[in-house]
Amino acid sequence: MFNVKLVTTEEEKQLAFNVRKKVFVEEQGVPVHLELDEFDETAKHFIVQDGEKTIAAARAREVSPGIGKVERVCVLKDYRGKRLGILIMEHVEKDAIQYGWTTLKLNAQSYAVPFYEKLGYVVTSPEFLDAYIPHRAMEKNI
Repeated sequence: MFNVKLVTTEEEKQLAFNVRKKVFVEEQGVPVHLELDEFDETAKHFIVQDGEKTIAAARAREVSPGIGKVERVCVLKDYRGKRLGILIMEHVEKDAIQYGWTTLKLNAQSYAVPFYEKLGYVVTSPEFLDAYIPHRAMEKNI
């Protein structure tokens, strides 16, 4: 059974970072100095665990009053296709409402745009490169 949780300890934050490094740095070739950034200190981090194993992560941060940005959504390769992206996004959105956010923004890797569209996000930009990977800005009113 999968468990989604808001990170509350430094140890849990490191578990989130480990998943992000595996997905973004090792799999996708994103330089580590771009993957881990200054926003990691203040962002809200989320993890998904399968028993003791951390298998997915995401973060969210307020970018202006009432507007949050979802970032670094990732699932370990062996766990993809099990609806974990949906699970973590639902949790992030539920918490965002509790924080008083009314809009969520994100920069989706272009291949993932259909995934986010199914969750109600709409594209708000032309394609652009972020960490050398094509992306589209998206947002959703929650």
